[in-house]
Amino acid sequence: MSPTHHTFDYIEIAAPDLEAGRTFYADVFGWTFVEYGPDYVAISSPSGDGEVGGLDRAGVPGRGGPLVVLYSDDLDATVEAVRTAGGTIVQEPFVFPGGRRFSFTDPAGNELAVWGQP
Repeated sequence: MSPTHHTFDYIEIAAPDLEAGRTFYADVFGWTFVEYGPDYVAISSPSGDGEVGGLDRAGVPGRGGPLVVLYSDDLDATVEAVRTAGGTIVQEPFVFPGGRRFSFTDPAGNELAVWGQP
């Protein structure tokens, strides 16, 4: 996977409890990880040809910063997966031009969003 000029390339998510973060994101989104020691795991690219981000034990979780927005083919199933894995829905699914979206916090308190087609 080659980087593309002026595009998002990598995202790091704060995960003070690294194992809980890894379990949450694996359960909800099926993410797999590359181990880099006790304080960091990289998020593998879905295509398997690199890394797209990481979970960082030293990061400071919270809401109000830049919002990571993911895509889902089945938004309602993703809402349920977030709940089942221990996340909190902070904005129920709503309609916007082009689709539907919801926001959630992970167990560490990081806020992310997911959108899908109507």
